[in-house]
Amino acid sequence: MAAKKSSIDTKLIRELANLLNETDLHEIELEEGEMRLKLSRAGSVVSAPMVTHASVAPAPAAAAVAPAAAVVAPAAEAPAASGTPISSPMVGTAYLSPSPDADSFVKVGDTVKTGQTIMIVEAMKTMNQIPSTQDGVVASIDVEDGQPVEFGETLITLK
Repeated sequence: MAAKKSSIDTKLIRELANLLNETDLHEIELEEGEMRLKLSRAGSVVSAPMVTHASVAPAPAAAAVAPAAAVVAPAAEAPAASGTPISSPMVGTAYLSPSPDADSFVKVGDTVKTGQTIMIVEAMKTMNQIPSTQDGVVASIDVEDGQPVEFGETLITLK
């Protein structure tokens, strides 16, 4: 009886592992047919479920226009921010609503609870729900819809 040959592509796994390190992502998930592969950095915690965002096509155009604004915005907003910041856990593109025609997850003045989704950050065509880290009232939304964000960049400020 011959041993069954594994259909796992170890070269692909190595490439994805290198991509995790190069991009500073915490997790990559790939699904093709019946195969599902999930790579995660040791010690990383991903607590928010993944969702599919219906409109991904406009993101590249927004990313091409906005990097200069992303560099200027944190410096301009840092002194004015008073309250508790909620930071991006990853590099990606921030979306304030679940789809282009839907209402924003939160608005200035809204009360949020710990774990409530405040926005989505797309990283490598994966939509990651960003939860509030504590209860509070939204004092400011520090990013624009479709804006590229960096790891640790303030997304919203709670008071």
